[in-house]
Amino acid sequence: MVVGAGIIGCAIAREITRYLPDVVVLDKENDVACGASKANNAEVHSGIGEDAGTLKQKLNVRGNRMYDEFVAGLGVDFRRQGLLIVVTPRSVPPEVAEKMGPEELDELLRVKIPEGIVAYGKAAGIEGLRILNREEVLAREPNVTPEAVSGVFDPHYGLVCPYKLTIALAEHAVINGARVILNTEVTGIRVEDGEVRGVITNRGEIATGLVINAAGVFADEVAEMAGAGGFRIHPRKGATLLFDRQVTSEYVRSSVALFRMPGMKKERSKGGGAMPTVEGNLQLGPTAVEVEDKYDTSISAEEIEEIFERFHYLLPNFPKEAVISAFSGVRAPTHEEDFVIEASERVRGFVNVAGIQSPGLASAPAIVEMVMGFLHELGIPREPRPDFDPIRPTTPRFAELDDRERDSLIRKDPRWGNIVCRCEYVTEAEVLAAIHSLVPATDMDGVKRRTRTGMGRCQGGFCGHRVAAILARELGIPVTEVTKSGGGSPLYLGENKEFLQPGRSGHA
Repeated sequence: MVVGAGIIGCAIAREITRYLPDVVVLDKENDVACGASKANNAEVHSGIGEDAGTLKQKLNVRGNRMYDEFVAGLGVDFRRQGLLIVVTPRSVPPEVAEKMGPEELDELLRVKIPEGIVAYGKAAGIEGLRILNREEVLAREPNVTPEAVSGVFDPHYGLVCPYKLTIALAEHAVINGARVILNTEVTGIRVEDGEVRGVITNRGEIATGLVINAAGVFADEVAEMAGAGGFRIHPRKGATLLFDRQVTSEYVRSSVALFRMPGMKKERSKGGGAMPTVEGNLQLGPTAVEVEDKYDTSISAEEIEEIFERFHYLLPNFPKEAVISAFSGVRAPTHEEDFVIEASERVRGFVNVAGIQSPGLASAPAIVEMVMGFLHELGIPREPRPDFDPIRPTTPRFAELDDRERDSLIRKDPRWGNIVCRCEYVTEAEVLAAIHSLVPATDMDGVKRRTRTGMGRCQGGFCGHRVAAILARELGIPVTEVTKSGGGSPLYLGENKEFLQPGRSGHA
């Protein structure tokens, strides 16, 4: 049994089904990918930004190499856009620069820092890093600061949509026999004679002799339920700004980050940067703010302004007015700032997969590989199933088809011709496919993650009520019961003019 339906939990579940079909994934939310897996910057890091000698860096480097094979057969877009690390005078602490002569500082910025980055990468097993001079930096990314002195290009960085990948992994697991059970909160782990015997939930107990704890920010709490803890998660929020792709689709070709010498960072983070999404939007962020509340995904005006100020130097002319959305996710770091991946020595059958913050998305294939080593030792067969299906069928994306392909679909089903979302060109047929998929979308955000309804410039202003009406019709519920993201997130308070009737109040 896997506790947690994020990218790591679903990836582990999919891998288990290669060997046996009897696996259950539990999550307390209304959908998969409802934690950090839906709210990160989608980068598949190479490992160049991780601390040397950590498990994070080791698994990041290996995971990056495994990614093409990892996503094969899932029908998910993955591309390697690369990372441009930009070196400027601000890469050096002012107190250090002040003690250096002009020629010495110039040599540091042009030669020593870039060579140091390349050497650091080679030591971690990252080959192919290329040093660029100022002209090459600006030729590759014309919108970066004119103060750029040099740069290093890392071709291994990639982009993937994290929530679509999580959904794909979950569906692929279901195709091969897994069950995904949502709206089910783990409240206890039954342990007898030092072995796992069952998982207690708000909906009853499920007998099992094996638990993989991939519960994200709640992994420390789940581990304590089993008596297999010893680590603490301290939540760290990261906010990101998203820009209109009609304006920013060609603003940066690769991910772009400003290099800062060790000791210059105020927060425990790689520092963020500018990067495209696989769909072509520009992103800026993320921030890194310690929070007490594991549910705190709020974004303040001050945080938005902080992002603008931080990246104005790196991209001085970025189109601030093209922001269409801001979102945040809560990372799950331990106080050691490293992954905790281990089979418990105190409780047989309990495996912790915790502390998975950035670069968890990039490390996922290697994390799965490591976890499967433990699971084989605990009794999971080592021989793959001959009937494992390697392919997950996908629904066509209407916006990406040519006219001939669109006409063919419309002739078969007229709902392919009913455009529900104008910004993203999403049809009714695509919305229906999401609602009736292997891991069904039963709320507005679930449909949004699968189809991109509401992700365009109007942010659902045109399509929101249309999607809600389709959800209500297909789920057989009143439209007033349609939610944004499951229980406690009503979309409507009542029928039109209902609260004008005598004895009714407009307060929820």
